[in-house]
Amino acid sequence: MNERLPRATAVIPAGYWPQAQTAGCVTLTYAERCRRRIRLVDDGGQPFLLDLDKPVRLADGDGLQLMGNGFIRVVAAQQKLLEARAKNPQHLARLAWHVGNRHTAAQVTEGLTLRLIDDAVLRLMLQGLGAELSTIEAPFHPEGGAYAGSDAAHGHAHGSDAHTH
Repeated sequence: MNERLPRATAVIPAGYWPQAQTAGCVTLTYAERCRRRIRLVDDGGQPFLLDLDKPVRLADGDGLQLMGNGFIRVVAAQQKLLEARAKNPQHLARLAWHVGNRHTAAQVTEGLTLRLIDDAVLRLMLQGLGAELSTIEAPFHPEGGAYAGSDAAHGHAHGSDAHTH
C-alpha cells in the first residue's frame, strides 16, 4: 500500500465531527463498511488509506478523520435487500431465530419486518417459514449484536472499543 496516500486513522460517530471540515465522501455497502485497513477511493475519485487500530463497523454519517486535517463522510450505499414480513410478533421472533441461527446479519425494521442481504437459500428458508417476501433497494443497517460495542446512543462502536466478526 502506498504510504503517501492520505490516511484515515480514526472514526468519529455521526453528529460528533465537524461537518465544515468535510474533505470528501465515500459510499460503501455494508460489507465494505466492516474494515480495519484498506485502500479506498472517495466518491470524487481520490484514493485514501483507511488505517484503523482495530476493525470497526462504519455507519452512515460517520467521519473518517484524516491525518493532518479533514474528514471523509461515510455514506451507506443502496443495496439489494430481502424484506421478510411476519404475520405477528411470535412469527417475527421465529423468523429472526432462524436467520440468527445461520449467523446472518439482519436489520429489524418497523412493522414486523426483517431485512437481510438477498440470498437464494435464505429466501427459500423464509418462504418455507411463511414470511411474505419482497426485494428492495436500501442502505443496510443490521443489528450490531451483543458484542458489537457499548455505544448505545449510536447503535455501533468505534475505535478501540469495536468488535466485529
